[in-house]
Amino acid sequence: MARRVRVQDVVLLLLFAALAATGGDDRWVIAMVAALGLLQLAEPRVVFSQPAHVKAVWILIKMAIGYVLIGYTGGLSSPYYLILLLPVVSAATALGVFGTLAFTVGSCATYLSFLLFIDWTRFAIEPAQTVELVRRLLFLALSGTLVNTLAGAVRDQYLNYKRVAEQLEDANRSLSEAEAQVRRSERLAALGQLSAGLAHELRNPLGTIKASAEMLSRGVSGNTGDEVAREVAGFIVSEADRTNSLVSRFLDFARPLQLRPEVASLSDVIDRAVAEVRREDAARKVSIYRNDSPDLRPFAMDAELMQRVLVNLLLNAVQASPEGGTVTIKTRDAGDRAEIDVIDRGCGVEPKMADTIFNPFVTTKATGTGLGLAIVSKIVDEHGGKIVFESAPGQGTVFRVLLPLRLAGET
Repeated sequence: MARRVRVQDVVLLLLFAALAATGGDDRWVIAMVAALGLLQLAEPRVVFSQPAHVKAVWILIKMAIGYVLIGYTGGLSSPYYLILLLPVVSAATALGVFGTLAFTVGSCATYLSFLLFIDWTRFAIEPAQTVELVRRLLFLALSGTLVNTLAGAVRDQYLNYKRVAEQLEDANRSLSEAEAQVRRSERLAALGQLSAGLAHELRNPLGTIKASAEMLSRGVSGNTGDEVAREVAGFIVSEADRTNSLVSRFLDFARPLQLRPEVASLSDVIDRAVAEVRREDAARKVSIYRNDSPDLRPFAMDAELMQRVLVNLLLNAVQASPEGGTVTIKTRDAGDRAEIDVIDRGCGVEPKMADTIFNPFVTTKATGTGLGLAIVSKIVDEHGGKIVFESAPGQGTVFRVLLPLRLAGET
């Protein structure tokens, strides 16, 4: 899309065209004024976003053209002496106080350098001419100082607006996150109520099915011809147990958590979680490495629930890792929070699942229920903490748990 033509650019172009027209038929004067006009028009678009040394070179080019124009049109008596205001004003706008001072002194020195070309054996400067010369130099300095003051005020105002805009952006981001969290909480609350009701309704028939299957199995145990019935009864019992376990997880997710925070050592909680994971998934040849921070002091938490969080995360990491792979659990003191990282080099999480990974019934496992990470997120939230993850398909995943470092009774 082409840049919109600004009114001030049109005005500036007309002014430089008029200034060039005052040179009459002298093509060199017209060419130099036109060059200065083009440089001035391009300056806001090309130079102001560049580093300071690029701006300085650009301004020096304008000063050099102005110097040649003044020298060509009469030196000290040139009607174009005010063209030296261009580099001074540009420096005042783009380079700050010291840049303005440097280019003001440079412009004054440039103008005074024409004194070197005077034949002092034939000419002399009258006192009135000396006053006029000083007055011209003072106008250069005064113009630069005034423009720099105005530009400084504009820069300060711009920085204030930028800070306000950044604060508004942060506030909008926080508000969006809060709204998403509220919507998620509402969905989870409704789903939790549904799960609790459904689980309670399923428990009684499951108990009846299991008891009936056990009675059937005992009834046919003495008959050698009923092997099929005995096998089917065994299937019924095992599937009833599995379904009952799933119902129990539904209830764990649905029921409100009752935290019992006590000051505990995170290292001890990790010890128990690692031991439990090794018992539950001993068949997989995946090593679990520890990297505990010695600076992390005991703090208030529900140690039993936090052990469940770590067991879930470690089991997921172990099951996602290839045979012979490694899982690392790392802790550190992150100021007012404890940070726990569970790192694997497994299959990773697909980007399309990034926004739903902590939702219930979302899973990548063929036999998973999708409640593990939902329960983990719920426990961490109840502790006033936060859980996030980073993942790349085929490269692994990092789950990061952040817990507030508060002792019981502290605010």
